[in-house]
Amino acid sequence: MIRILRYTEYLYLAVAFFSLYRIFTDWSIDRQSAYLFIFFAAVSIGMFFFRRNYRKKFEQRKQDNQQ
Repeated sequence: MIRILRYTEYLYLAVAFFSLYRIFTDWSIDRQSAYLFIFFAAVSIGMFFFRRNYRKKFEQRKQDNQQ
């Protein structure tokens, strides 16, 4: 279970990096889609930190229950 949570964290980072790439490539061509990818990048980075915090709390709770 914990491995799946870790992979989903990095999936959000991959989406954020892809969005940042699209922002830089589309900025001068299509500004409307660049704004959409700014939103995706912000949400993905936020979700990365949210999921990471959630996973660490889950691991700590599991460790406390084993002791």
